[in-house]
Amino acid sequence: MLVNFKDFLVNIFMIFSPLVFYPYVYRAKNNRPLFQILVYILFSLALFTTMLFPLNLNGLIYDFRSIPIIIGSLYGGATVSVLLFITLGLYRFILGNPNNLFYILAVLPSLFMVLYTSKKYSTLRLYQKTIVSVVLCTMMKLMTFTFYFIMIQNLEILAESLTGSLQTYVTQAIIIGVFVYFMETLNKYFHLQDEVYKSERIKTVSEMAASVAHEIRNPLTTVKGFIQLLGEPDIDKEKREYYQKICLEELNRAELIITDYLSIAKPDPEVIENINVNEEISYLSSVLQTYANYYNIKMHLVFSVDPDLHIMGDRYKFRQALINIGKNAIEAMQNGGMLEIKANQVNRNVVLSISDTGVGMSPEQVKRLGTPYYSTKEKGTGLGTMLSFVIIKKMNGKIDIKSKIGKGTEFIFIFPKSY
Repeated sequence: MLVNFKDFLVNIFMIFSPLVFYPYVYRAKNNRPLFQILVYILFSLALFTTMLFPLNLNGLIYDFRSIPIIIGSLYGGATVSVLLFITLGLYRFILGNPNNLFYILAVLPSLFMVLYTSKKYSTLRLYQKTIVSVVLCTMMKLMTFTFYFIMIQNLEILAESLTGSLQTYVTQAIIIGVFVYFMETLNKYFHLQDEVYKSERIKTVSEMAASVAHEIRNPLTTVKGFIQLLGEPDIDKEKREYYQKICLEELNRAELIITDYLSIAKPDPEVIENINVNEEISYLSSVLQTYANYYNIKMHLVFSVDPDLHIMGDRYKFRQALINIGKNAIEAMQNGGMLEIKANQVNRNVVLSISDTGVGMSPEQVKRLGTPYYSTKEKGTGLGTMLSFVIIKKMNGKIDIKSKIGKGTEFIFIFPKSY
């Protein structure tokens, strides 16, 4: 059927070459003008190559120019279609083919036919798109040849090469059908990728919202507990003032938590100051006491023998990290237990530990703790623990976790001592 098999392979290669670059073109789909320009460039190059390497069949010159024109028009839209047909005329003129005016007139019906069909092409199913593309490709070649040879008064050449013409129609029908299948497969794959990306973003937003709610609930729970204590009729003035102070500090912490999450993309400068470790242990126990009582948990505090033991960092973020770890420790002891918070100095470091007698964790759970969206709690997001670890590491702190299933967990934080 094909005298020059080499030219046939070149045509096939260039016809399918746009598929190689289409993944990059697809990224510009939201920018319609850019997408159309890129589609036009790809298929105009394929068009030029097919015209540059025609096939000689029984004295009649054939090429597969209709395939890149039809595909480019259907997937690029009306603008690309018009540009490709204009390019077809220009290429034919550049290659020195005769009777260019007659050829342009002969190809015009195909242009109108493609423009009409391209409007509804995107709504069709795969098999319908395949049929439409095959019919358009066949009709374009058939009408163009028929009108052209009528105008140059050489219609008998079609009758002389009828068998060869039918072979080329079948060949190009198979080629364009396979091309449409690959094109639709790529589009479906990219569409699924977009959907997965969108669902991941929605999931991230929902998990972030859950984490914010979890972080805000901590200070609000504390405030709720102290407000209930303030309602006691026999509370003395000193305790009332102390409870009010704790409430205000916790509300301020809630506000700071919101600020932290709102400024994740552009963090505000931290307030670095000397933090007295013993004072923070006392504050932490005051905040967690109500929550611990609710779970029937006893608290044991071990203060440093050095009353001036200090570390450097942001006081409010440090409190946020410790309270989050402390609350998680309490929640790990559903049937009561002991929460121990202690601090001491080892060499030139400050060692602060929070331990519980809860359910404990396996080595695999300990390894994954602090990673995004991992939590040992059924409804936990893991972002609170992750944020706590980030805060501690920003303070040049080191984290060590010791845990055994059924025995409990100990969080050990090691900070450089501030002098």
